[in-house]
Amino acid sequence: MSAIPVSRRNFVKAATAAATGLVAGAAEAAQGGQPESIRALTPMTAGIAPISDDERRARIEKARRLMTEQRLDAIYVEPGSSMFYYTGVRWGLSERPFVLVIPARGELAFVTPGFEEMRTREITRFTNDVRVWQEDESPYGAVAGILKDRGITIGRVGVEERVRFFIADGVRQAAPGTEFVNATPVTAGCRMLKSPAEIALMQRANDITIAAYRAAFATLTEGLTQFEFQRNVEAAFSALGARGSAGAQFGKYSAFPHGSIQPQKLQEGDVVLVDGGCNVEGYQSDITRTTVYGKASQRQIDVWNLEKQAQTAAFKAAQVGATCESVDAAARKVIMDAGFGPGYKVPGLPHRTGHGIGLDGHEWTNFVRGNKTALAPGMCFSDEPMIAIYGEFGIRLEDCLYITESGPKFFTAQSPSIDKPFA
Repeated sequence: MSAIPVSRRNFVKAATAAATGLVAGAAEAAQGGQPESIRALTPMTAGIAPISDDERRARIEKARRLMTEQRLDAIYVEPGSSMFYYTGVRWGLSERPFVLVIPARGELAFVTPGFEEMRTREITRFTNDVRVWQEDESPYGAVAGILKDRGITIGRVGVEERVRFFIADGVRQAAPGTEFVNATPVTAGCRMLKSPAEIALMQRANDITIAAYRAAFATLTEGLTQFEFQRNVEAAFSALGARGSAGAQFGKYSAFPHGSIQPQKLQEGDVVLVDGGCNVEGYQSDITRTTVYGKASQRQIDVWNLEKQAQTAAFKAAQVGATCESVDAAARKVIMDAGFGPGYKVPGLPHRTGHGIGLDGHEWTNFVRGNKTALAPGMCFSDEPMIAIYGEFGIRLEDCLYITESGPKFFTAQSPSIDKPFA
């Protein structure tokens, strides 16, 4: 599952930090007026190695090989994770199109508003071809001009899946005779398989998340609201040098997979479910821990242990060559064999067992029924079956894993027990 959004009051600060995922001076800012467990934290950001230009060039070349296989002459993308993945460029979305074209042959090119040309040239690399459009001109003609200059007048061009309709439609009208298709076989074909450098960044994000959770869990006290706890989690991330957040649910509201809007105050015997993460150089973590405040009941212990068995079954099933749906089936069988379900029925597991993760908290591909994609080294997923019992509580344990030649490896150690959420 994914972390809650950063609040509006932190929007400007978050946007400034987004390029690296780190907050300059965050540790100092976090020290005043915080619980001791948070004041004791120090940054965990030393030695982080950003993705190199050489690796980005290799990604562009891989994209071109995949374009050839897919009979595509080019792809184009808007600002977002795919643009960052190939070029390292971060740019906000607005009504003014900013577009990257990657041709199968020839130089990359950017299209930018005319008044943004100098800023564009400051932050772009791998090409000197920056096309500008003025406020009274069509940006789509500039994209079509790049295609024409690359010899693409009648061909196939891939559109990245997050390109907004008005841009896709504008480019289509400006380039008659060109067939526009889905670019996902190229973008997912690259991004689904993480490099050692990407794995290292995700490992750091996961390590920071566990450290933040440890500190925040030490602040659990009777009467604490879920919002106060969430602020403690954010403060812990900040003290560790990262931008992160988490959602928290107490008691019966822990059965809501993405939480409840109801105000909650922690009471003795409540299940505490916390789900969130941070990013390092854009690469995400996503971890859920579930415990009980005070003494757990036998019912809570039994369901927690069953959830741990399901998470472990999914992990063991995630072998090279196995299908994604077989991982979901392994976890679901444990839960259904105990009398929950069947299928997505509640009480039971109401959602897929896991999702892909990388530059996006949710990306290709998913541990879900019907997905016959075979696992390969470099793929990264969350492993998070859940047992939701509306009116009582919910238990979810979530750790992310990556596939190696010898099988799956967790980024973080599983929770040992209901009263010991951290190994």
